[in-house]
Amino acid sequence: MVNLKQIAAELSLSVTTVSRALKDGPEVHPLTTARVKEVAKRVGYVPNHHGRALKTGRTLTLTAVLPMETRDYLSDLAKLPLVEGMTLAARRAGYSLSIYSTTPDDDPVESVQRLLQAHSADGLIITRLVSGDPRVKLLLDELIPFVAFGKTDLDTAYPYVDIDNEQIAYEATRWLMDKGCRRIALQLLVPEDQASTMRLAGYGRAMAEAGIPIDQSLIGHGMFTMESSAAWFDRLLGSPNPPTGLACANELGLLGALHVLGKRGLAPGSDVHIVTRDSTRLARFLPAKIGVHSVDMAGIGRTLVEVLERRIANPLGPVETILFNGEFDPGE
Repeated sequence: MVNLKQIAAELSLSVTTVSRALKDGPEVHPLTTARVKEVAKRVGYVPNHHGRALKTGRTLTLTAVLPMETRDYLSDLAKLPLVEGMTLAARRAGYSLSIYSTTPDDDPVESVQRLLQAHSADGLIITRLVSGDPRVKLLLDELIPFVAFGKTDLDTAYPYVDIDNEQIAYEATRWLMDKGCRRIALQLLVPEDQASTMRLAGYGRAMAEAGIPIDQSLIGHGMFTMESSAAWFDRLLGSPNPPTGLACANELGLLGALHVLGKRGLAPGSDVHIVTRDSTRLARFLPAKIGVHSVDMAGIGRTLVEVLERRIANPLGPVETILFNGEFDPGE
């Protein structure tokens, strides 16, 4: 690997000058900085983050803990814009982003503990929060800069960025009611996730306002891959009192539901009304009349990194909490 000494020798400069130029030090003439950067790029110079960490205690690395879904080929589709947003924001802030992938069988707390023991990051991004999430307390106790993608029901203040899942589910249910639906099915993800709790709360609020009792048989929990969504919705449509409306958890749940409607010769937007949350903008390319709540996952990724960067710079600063709304398109 090319090091600073080699670049300095080629340009007849001191190692100190080269180092300061690469950091855009104001004491280095702009023309010299440009020459140094040009040579560094040409020879493929990469900063030694490990050595810097030993000297400064900082790694200039941020780590996002992302549970990977292994139940469907496309289950992790929605994570791609999130990762893109985090990556670009980290790079602009002078950090590298590492993704720490976990499987559904991994213990979330043990995964975070392993990261803390490795001292491999200046800050963490945790995702998929559950009720009373113990990772939040662990990171607060250890004084580790972090930000959560999601909320949990703890009394302690902590930084988070989240999606207003309650309002999205409320608006989706009200829209289906405006279409004349009274038998409204609701897809939820795993019950432990706080996002599912908030979706159920929004659905329940809309139903209560309309004076419609909740039928528990219309509420489904699962990962909602295309296959599981299709099987679940097919059972509901085959029941004596089938739903006339459906609020999908995500794009894969939507695709499974549309597959079943096609198989049964039913049309979305006339026989059954559907609204979905869409994190990839996939739904807008489907030739179906459906309501769509689009969520800017790349923007969420950028915001997570920006909040974490500010937390690293000022650990005792204000605790930021940011809520993203869904952008609704009735598809009409």
